[in-house]
Amino acid sequence: MTEGFLCNAMAAYGGAVYRLALCRTQSVPDAEDVYQDVFLRLLDQEAEGWDDERLKAWLLRTAMNRCADLHRFRLRRPLLPLEAVPDLARPVDGRAEELWDAVARLPEKLRTVVHLHYAEGYSTEEIAGLLGIPAATVRTRLRRGRLKLKDLLGGIDDE
Repeated sequence: MTEGFLCNAMAAYGGAVYRLALCRTQSVPDAEDVYQDVFLRLLDQEAEGWDDERLKAWLLRTAMNRCADLHRFRLRRPLLPLEAVPDLARPVDGRAEELWDAVARLPEKLRTVVHLHYAEGYSTEEIAGLLGIPAATVRTRLRRGRLKLKDLLGGIDDE
């Protein structure tokens, strides 16, 4: 793989990889480690002929796998709670900060689909492909995530 290809991939999709890693790990240092590992693994790939969508999907899938690896590692070696680590990636806007704090409190399965759908702009079918689950499951998780966010943020009961 050429250095130019790697630089272009990092410029184009580095933000998406980092945001997904931060969403999944809830830790800036862990997200940075995942980011680094993903692009180091890309160096070992024969990805020269990949189109943009295949490259982005591979990078995000690799990021999710690396996050899962870290999670399994943390189960065996617990860390400090998230509150003990300053969060440098919080939005500046107060309303957005409150929303993303609530998203961070969602269970991982809900948090991941909410992030991929709203922050990364993936459709439910694309998320299903990335996560290896049915599209109906993605839609169910999105609905549950929205309902949970509504509860966490004190939304109006309009049902």
